[in-house]
Amino acid sequence: MKPIVITLLFASAALLASPAPAASPAEAESFLKKSVGEVVGIAKNAPDSATLAAKLRPVLLRCISFDAMTRRAVGPGWRLFTDNQQSEATGFFTTLIIRTYSGNFTPGELPEITYKAAVSTGPGRVEVPTTTLYKGSKYDVTYRLEDQGAKGWSITDVVIEGVSMIANYRTQFDAQFKSGGANAVVAALKKSVSPPR
Repeated sequence: MKPIVITLLFASAALLASPAPAASPAEAESFLKKSVGEVVGIAKNAPDSATLAAKLRPVLLRCISFDAMTRRAVGPGWRLFTDNQQSEATGFFTTLIIRTYSGNFTPGELPEITYKAAVSTGPGRVEVPTTTLYKGSKYDVTYRLEDQGAKGWSITDVVIEGVSMIANYRTQFDAQFKSGGANAVVAALKKSVSPPR
């Protein structure tokens, strides 16, 4: 085999063996700013809360990993859910989070958001701290993001004034799971998003 061919083969093998360049905190911050900008733009132009929630849904589905959030919010009990129960729980939890998030906005009233430097917390994981001023109140909000590979960056948790949204829900789901297993968690989530009778 000619030396040049051998050299090319070794070079190709080295490239294949080398890890892909790590996604940078700056990329995660840029993704977050773009996503929040979309949300603020929708909130600015929505005529009412129902329209706001409907228009926010596709944006939030694109920028938030609801699968990861549901799994982590449920905790260790998740592995005891059937595939159908996992699918139901994720669907209900997604609706709950979108409604809750949408309900925090008043159409036409926009938050002032100050972004601080993004921080890498591990391979493919980044936290972006922000300060949000809304309706005269100031909040420290940290977004936790993960690199989902081909899917790009996704928000996997939001920490408001030091309280993790996932940890907050896990406290509730733990109690429900201990009292009635997966069925109790799914039933509670379904009830939380069902219209009042």
